[in-house]
Amino acid sequence: MSSPATPPSPPALDRGLGQLDATALVVGILIGSGIFIVSAESARLVGAPGWLLCAWGVAGIMTLAGAQCGAELSAMMPRAGGQYVFLREAYGPAVAFLFGWTLFVVLQTGKIAAVAVAFASFTGVLVEWVSPTNDLVRPIVLGRYAISLSSQQLVAIASIVVLTVANVRGLQTGKRIQNSLTAVKTAAFLGLIALGLSLGWNRDSAAFAAHWWDPWANGWTPQQARPGFALTGSLALAMLLGQAVVGPLFSQSGWNSLTFTGGEVREPRRTLPRALITGTLIVMVLYLLANIAYIVTLPLPAIQHAPQNRVGTAMMEALLGAPGAVVMAAAIMVSTFSCNNGLILAGARVFYAMASDRLFFASAGRLNGRRVPAVALVAQGAWATLLTLPRTVTTDPATGAVVYGNVYTQLLEYIISADLVFYSLLAGAVVVLRLKAPLADRPFRVIGYPFTPAFYIGLAALLALDLAYLAPTTTGTGYLIALSGLPVYLLWRRAEVGS
Repeated sequence: MSSPATPPSPPALDRGLGQLDATALVVGILIGSGIFIVSAESARLVGAPGWLLCAWGVAGIMTLAGAQCGAELSAMMPRAGGQYVFLREAYGPAVAFLFGWTLFVVLQTGKIAAVAVAFASFTGVLVEWVSPTNDLVRPIVLGRYAISLSSQQLVAIASIVVLTVANVRGLQTGKRIQNSLTAVKTAAFLGLIALGLSLGWNRDSAAFAAHWWDPWANGWTPQQARPGFALTGSLALAMLLGQAVVGPLFSQSGWNSLTFTGGEVREPRRTLPRALITGTLIVMVLYLLANIAYIVTLPLPAIQHAPQNRVGTAMMEALLGAPGAVVMAAAIMVSTFSCNNGLILAGARVFYAMASDRLFFASAGRLNGRRVPAVALVAQGAWATLLTLPRTVTTDPATGAVVYGNVYTQLLEYIISADLVFYSLLAGAVVVLRLKAPLADRPFRVIGYPFTPAFYIGLAALLALDLAYLAPTTTGTGYLIALSGLPVYLLWRRAEVGS
């Protein structure tokens, strides 16, 4: 009598990411659209080139400190879900669920939507039809926001769909896209920096014509930087410097996405720390060099008031004329497309891990025939596409006309306020797990412990307080989104117990 057939084992995640792949994922995610845009707002807030570089430097040091914390934890627990797993082990399932919930509602999906909008915006430089004013579905006004579908929004949605479908086809497909685009955009970015640093020097630029550390000498005032701001003097500058760090910090966020793929990295205990630290260091240096290129090429007002905040485009136009705008648009399109591929690839692994813990829909915890969490990828993509549809509604004070904008800045402020909390919890998890599991194997240990995690947490707390004062509505909304997961968690737990 023959024995019954053994049922086939369920597919397992593919450990197909090597050292180069993991580093390309970090660099590809970190270099998106922010470096080409956010320096305008930061320069307006601080009014001097020295303080602009300081804002980027602070953001870079924070990113490197946070990446070190992530490196220790990911080498210790190289599992799918990464940061979600770290928070679960350190603080329990409720905190981990709040992270996963916020990641799905706004953190990862909001980043994907914001980067997709940036991709579409720069596509419009090359293709006239792609425009925020070319409405396919006219805006439906809902208070200070509206829902619409412009040709620009349609291109943003199409980019999310294309990359989601590509990643559903397997890790190898997503990896090839990431590696090739990251190589292209890093080379292009280096070329842009080299052009600025070699051809951009002129006596009218911010480096020569503006005072480096005295914004008042440059005609700046706190009230000009932020109308209605009550504070003056050095305190006002310090507060606005904190807000100026937000854009650079957002531009360097997303390094934690590599930890989400811990279950798909080869030799993860060695590969993950190396990729996190090497990738963040590379991007930190490139970002500082890019801002120096802006400063030596453009006058300070040209940085502060670059059309649509496109500082990178303004620099290339100053160097190459009209063709420079085309070159920059193409470079940013590649950059944002690569960034979103990495975000889409990595983010779904958290929802896969949550489903494995029965804290997300069970279907998100299953792998398709190509060994990727297809349902989690599709759910993430669907929600991200919806986040591209809202637009801001303002009135032009000169003409009284209604102006519809995108929600890039609002998404940034929602994201960064919640991001600071969860990054701080990640840094704190290093300390908690050193106490809870002192004998656990730690192939990498944070350099400068305990000062490094303490530095990150302290600086993040100061920035959070600063944002709460300067942008209470959007900052508060970010916190409320995170806290809204608490009743969802309790209901989910109750449903699980009942079943």
